[in-house]
Amino acid sequence: MLKIGIILARGGSKRLPRKNILPFNGKPLIGWTIEAAVQSAVFDRVLVSTDDEEIRSVALNFGAEVPFLRSGAADDQIPSSEATIFALRQAEAHWGCKFDLVAQLMANCPLRDAQTIRDAVDAFSARDMPALISCFKYGWMNPWWAVRVGEEGRPEPVFPEALLKRSQDLPTLYCPTGAIWLAKSRELLANKSFYAPGHVFHPIDWVNSIDIDDEDDLRMANVVFEYKKKR
Repeated sequence: MLKIGIILARGGSKRLPRKNILPFNGKPLIGWTIEAAVQSAVFDRVLVSTDDEEIRSVALNFGAEVPFLRSGAADDQIPSSEATIFALRQAEAHWGCKFDLVAQLMANCPLRDAQTIRDAVDAFSARDMPALISCFKYGWMNPWWAVRVGEEGRPEPVFPEALLKRSQDLPTLYCPTGAIWLAKSRELLANKSFYAPGHVFHPIDWVNSIDIDDEDDLRMANVVFEYKKKR
């Protein structure tokens, strides 16, 4: 079974310009994901799919393969699944083979480590499933208490029935994270999404799940990085 890890890293990020190569605790942000993917030793290829020469150079320095630049699916309107499919097709054409498993590893999740990737691939391989999406358990920010704020600040509960229950009596909820998405390649191509019928969620430690999309995320990731070192 041939496995490919694909790291998406377009150059035109807007909320955090040049996000994928911003410094993060001594390395470019993307370097953390590349090293985790390579050190996991579960992929036959670790490909960085980018449209940017500077990102390509950084990726090569950290051990990824970047034999071509992304020739499409590189604007901010393209869903990540479509960008991964585009990269997968480019990779199969370039290397002249078919990959059985594809992993989408987002470059803006620097705290996900090699062991977390290995555990996810093991879980995926142990069961017959089309796709696996990493998630984390909500903690103190209980989504059952979510409200929309209407006119004059009046709250409109999203789950009004939950307000009548104790928090410990409410079901546990999970949130997807971009840290690790896995799929059988044929299922991804057929469904054009990792959310294929029958996909499963795979819980990971919240510390490994952080997505960095804006300045607040970056500040929080730096705090969690220090916490992870001490833990």
